[in-house]
Amino acid sequence: MSVSALGYVGFSVSDPGAWARFACERLGLMQGATSQGVMRLRLDSRDWRIALHEGSGNDLAYAGFEVANGEELAALEQRLSDAGLPTKRGGAELLQARGVCELVTTEDPSGMPVEFVCGLKDRGEIPFRSPVGTSGFVTGEQGLGHFVLSAPDIKAFRRFYCDVLGFRLSDKIMMGPIALEFFHCNSRHHTVALIPAPLPKRIHHLMFETASLDDVGFALDRCVAEGDPITMTLGRHTNDRMVSFYVKSPAGFEIEYGWGGIPVDDDTWRVGHYDKTSIWGHKRA
Repeated sequence: MSVSALGYVGFSVSDPGAWARFACERLGLMQGATSQGVMRLRLDSRDWRIALHEGSGNDLAYAGFEVANGEELAALEQRLSDAGLPTKRGGAELLQARGVCELVTTEDPSGMPVEFVCGLKDRGEIPFRSPVGTSGFVTGEQGLGHFVLSAPDIKAFRRFYCDVLGFRLSDKIMMGPIALEFFHCNSRHHTVALIPAPLPKRIHHLMFETASLDDVGFALDRCVAEGDPITMTLGRHTNDRMVSFYVKSPAGFEIEYGWGGIPVDDDTWRVGHYDKTSIWGHKRA
């Protein structure tokens, strides 16, 4: 059994308030509930998608992947155990904190906690309303979005994400002597991408996909007006065709904010190979 989507991520950030203001006032996310000092942000009807824990890491602290139901979670738990990975069932306190029915945790090859859940709480009775009028985000069966990770031991990361978790390769982009590898677990072109090199942080960037191109343009204008560092200009990627820009978050890692990613159909998809990341734009600022 494989994971079905990226459900949520947790960050350790030195200034959760600044990160939340950046996410809500520039990117259009919605403030969720805050409990036990943890600030949470929404993109859709789910209770939360981003958790902000105060800490000095300024990096990805954990990731939560969804599975369809308890039976699939148990099967995945067995697969993790068979692969020699430590697993632990979430207790009542952790289940309440995450807002899920069941949870199994392990670690990825870098030692980062990775959680697998079913029954992530939905708050359809409190509709998502962007404070800046963003029309919405592409989530649903595609999950939260995607993230790009530093994976110096690329073989170990491939084993974890593909052999154990069931991700499938979408394509590769050659960057000189190294290849960026992109993996999907649903129709989103990639939920996880791996850079086979050490980076200052675990995460290179997290991507949010909006419901309209205008959402991207308005967010870019807001970021520029507020002086947020634009790290890559507006452009279109070669592989997923996403039109996006990149901005540095208050924690130092980047956010890709885009629209128009192409879907993957496993019945017809063929693995691609590229030697450029972008068709046009995406110039380093």
